[in-house]
Amino acid sequence: MKIKKENIVLVPTDFSEVANYAIDHAAGIAKLLGGKVTLLHVINKDTKAFLKKENLSDDTINDKLKAIASLVANKYSVKLDYIAEEGSIFTTIAKVTNDINAKIIVMGTHGKIGVQHLVGSFALKVIESSPVPVIVVQEKDFGKGYKNILLPVDESPESKQKVNWAIHIAKIFNSTIHIYNVQHSDQFLSDEVDRNVAQIKKFLKESNVQFDVYDCHNSKSNLCKDVMAYADHIKPDLIMIMTNPAQLMPSFIISPWAEHVIFNSSKIPTMCINPVDFGITYIGN
Repeated sequence: MKIKKENIVLVPTDFSEVANYAIDHAAGIAKLLGGKVTLLHVINKDTKAFLKKENLSDDTINDKLKAIASLVANKYSVKLDYIAEEGSIFTTIAKVTNDINAKIIVMGTHGKIGVQHLVGSFALKVIESSPVPVIVVQEKDFGKGYKNILLPVDESPESKQKVNWAIHIAKIFNSTIHIYNVQHSDQFLSDEVDRNVAQIKKFLKESNVQFDVYDCHNSKSNLCKDVMAYADHIKPDLIMIMTNPAQLMPSFIISPWAEHVIFNSSKIPTMCINPVDFGITYIGN
């Protein structure tokens, strides 16, 4: 079956309250783009065990999805459909993303434990293996959208790649990009960062996107904590990071603390972008 090309925002849901926050964000994005939200519930062994325990039929899942879809469509005035598909959460989300040609995934989480509850022990693998960017949402309303975006930049070649999505999102929401310039005590690394920042500034200027730059010179402390401290100061609506497929963590922080950006205690939504994402069609195109 040939899928009509449109701006589809995919939302995996386990029917939890935090999944409803993800739906709120997805509906806001889709409405702005004139697109569609697709709800996905993966029927795995846990779902089957629950239905059996509660003596419920398989139709229960479709009934719940239908009710949510109707409620959200009326509330936000957006097109919305739903899919219930059997399989493992880790592989099925990526499969459905490709099948329906979704442009972005919005996934709710209470934090690291919460997202693991949603997608089992493969939480970060879902983000890593996604063929499209994933916005991880905690218990925070969409509000007026992503007006302020925090963009950490380090010395890695991948770091400047996310500027393509930053520009794209900024154009949609009329955002200001806040570049976080990660400086090092090592002059060579600092020079590499400066080159990346200079290129990003050039791209943003050429695209008429508003931005500012914050230079972090405190190289002795934990980078993730520094980024989040700055985030608490400027209160962005979105943090954009690249993910490293080999290490399941953002490439700009080579540390186990990297997960704290995605599952941050300030509940700031985080857009996770794999390097392989570039070259695909952006939302709105």
